[in-house]
Amino acid sequence: MKAIRLHDVRDLRVHTEAAPIPEGRFNTLLKISSIGICGSDLHWFDEAGIGDAKLKRPLVLGHEFAAVVESGPLKGKRVAVDPAIPCGLCEMCLAGHSNLCEHTIFSGHGTQDGAFREYMAWPEENLHTLPDSVSDDDGALLEPLGVAIHAVDLAHLKTGMSVGIFGAGSIGLLSLQVARASGATDLYVTDRRQHRLDAAEEFGAQHTYVANDDRTESQAILADTNKRGVDVAIECAGDNAAVESAFAAVKPGGTVVLVGIPSDDRTAFTASVARRKGLTIKMSRRMKRVYPRAIALVQRGLVNVSALVSQRFNLADTQQAFEAAERREGLKIVVEAS
Repeated sequence: MKAIRLHDVRDLRVHTEAAPIPEGRFNTLLKISSIGICGSDLHWFDEAGIGDAKLKRPLVLGHEFAAVVESGPLKGKRVAVDPAIPCGLCEMCLAGHSNLCEHTIFSGHGTQDGAFREYMAWPEENLHTLPDSVSDDDGALLEPLGVAIHAVDLAHLKTGMSVGIFGAGSIGLLSLQVARASGATDLYVTDRRQHRLDAAEEFGAQHTYVANDDRTESQAILADTNKRGVDVAIECAGDNAAVESAFAAVKPGGTVVLVGIPSDDRTAFTASVARRKGLTIKMSRRMKRVYPRAIALVQRGLVNVSALVSQRFNLADTQQAFEAAERREGLKIVVEAS
């Protein structure tokens, strides 16, 4: 089979390898159909690591994916695949916070090979059957949709609230749609790229702003909310200017959810602003067990993931796909493995 391994910064190579044999916990063979390129994949591509995780050997990236089951009770089924395998036994898992499990095995992270290959073995418990109305590409995008669902869950969003989305990449645009489906009535979106803001308007944002290093977008949001600010700010850019804008634009007593992953592994904000406003600050870590909710949102047309896909590449052209994603072309780039 073909497998795409990251050897160093911006160095992806095609390998020919034997298909994995299902065994132990990894009890189901999958034929990969569609893989999305995530912002965290780009951290690996650009930096040969993410946060404190560094490249130790040539690694197969990829954690947003759909597949066809090749073995076991689900053989022949199209599935979306949860990339996280928590231990199920630790304090966090038993308390229902499996996304915080310190023993999690995660596809395409650390030393665990991911989905940019033709076949992989993965636990049956992590597979979610796709209805006919949900395509393979849609199935791959259920993972970032799950991240968006978790971010909105952390905000404890109530019907009629106003929400600011700071960064309109795929996670930001999905968070926008989830917030709208959850009852948010006023949606404010910032980004540095106009095509992303255009997409945000198509997905229901009433107010969009071009972001800049001077953070004038936060002042514009305050003006458009009669100096009140938004109830909830969700930062999805991984950029400290966006973090500061989110803190500036949220109302006193509001909530800021930090989703973006900074390249230098540091996030900073003006303490006096957060303190005087008495803000609730939440750090978002991946997602919990939300795949059934994600599938339902897509199946019922409440969230449009298909419209995010702007380019498709073949598996052998994964290097070019990552380079296009690195240039921030379009909205979402998908690699089709079958």
